[in-house]
Amino acid sequence: MNARVAVVGGHGKTGRAVSAALTARGACPVPLGRADWGSLAGALSGCRTAYVIAPNMHPDEAAYVADVVAAATAAGVRRLVLHSVASPYAPAMPHHVGKARAEDVVRRSGLAWTILQPGAYVQNLLSDGPTLRLAYRADAPFGFADLVDLGEVAATVLLEQGHEGATYELASFAATAADVAAAVGTRVEVVTPEEWARTEGAGLDPRVREWLLAMFGYYERHGLPVGTRPMRTLLGRPPTTLDAALARR
Repeated sequence: MNARVAVVGGHGKTGRAVSAALTARGACPVPLGRADWGSLAGALSGCRTAYVIAPNMHPDEAAYVADVVAAATAAGVRRLVLHSVASPYAPAMPHHVGKARAEDVVRRSGLAWTILQPGAYVQNLLSDGPTLRLAYRADAPFGFADLVDLGEVAATVLLEQGHEGATYELASFAATAADVAAAVGTRVEVVTPEEWARTEGAGLDPRVREWLLAMFGYYERHGLPVGTRPMRTLLGRPPTTLDAALARR
């Protein structure tokens, strides 16, 4: 029988990438979403491994992950892989700190665990529009993660032994937003955080807006560099390049 692997938060773009990679490896992904939350332990039944993706910008990610851990333990799940973020303990970015706290929950869970820390997805910048609007400098350094690469790595650590107790920071290639825009053929427009808050950020929950503004400020000062060696090693092949990611659109 194919291994059943729960993907908590499995209906978003990350969950779909992980599920596709699991299917390609002959496993049976079980995507779980909000509809399953009231009876999560029952939904996890029959799965010995779970991949956990918290909702984006969750107000209390540690509590969310603690609830998943409790349900997973009750359901007999033995291994848990947490989807975190590169540089989780960056005090200037509240949502990163939330992921650092969630990592601590997993490390103390009593389950066999692995933590993945991907950089920003390059797919988030691959817009078909004529302009890429940024609220931080276009030449800030990043280690971008490709979603397909991330899905393949997730499948590897979920299905293979030897990754228990490991934390992997993941990027496919180093680039700037300006590099991505140039490859796509779009124009970069850098706006002030105040302008972003009046436009794209106007309709957001105030907490989410403030957290994103904090993230933009961090990117302006530091970018988010991430090394590519762990991704290469776990894939067993060269990671996806920017040109290859573009060709896949």
